[in-house]
Order: sequence, then structure tokens, then C-alpha cells
Amino acid sequence: MKRFMFLVALVVLVSASIGACTNASSAKHALEAQGLTDVTITGYKPLTCGQSDWSSTGFEATNAQGARVTGVVCCGLVFKNCTIRW
Repeated sequence: MKRFMFLVALVVLVSASIGACTNASSAKHALEAQGLTDVTITGYKPLTCGQSDWSSTGFEATNAQGARVTGVVCCGLVFKNCTIRW
């Protein structure tokens, strides 16, 4: 039983470390495609994206009305596109 729990803990730890990354180029592309300008990538934002997301990238940008906005871009590994969370 101890060996099983160790393997489960190891899998969880590895999964968390793989998912704990940013993808600045994909995030910037997704933000600019939505009409945001003056994009600044602020780095990794933990606990903001879903389980199927592999990257979590914080940002600041200017929207079409000229207001400064912040949020996070969550991107999947292969089949899931990026989504913007405000």
C-alpha cells in the first residue's frame, strides 16, 4: 500500500510540475487575435486554469476602449486552444 501511495504522489507531483509553465508566444497571439494591444506577459499564474490546461500565463494589455485590463491565458497541450480569463 505504501508503494502505491508513493506512485500516486509521484504522478501528481510530476503532473503539477509539467502543468506549471507559461506559453508566452501562444498567449500573446491569442490576446492580439482578440484585439488587445500593448500586451505585457506577467508570467505564471498558479491555480487559475482548469485541469486540462497545460500552461497558465498572466498578462496586462490595453483593450479596444483604451482601458488597461489584466487576466490569464490558459492553453491546452494539443487539442485544446487557448482561452482568456479576465
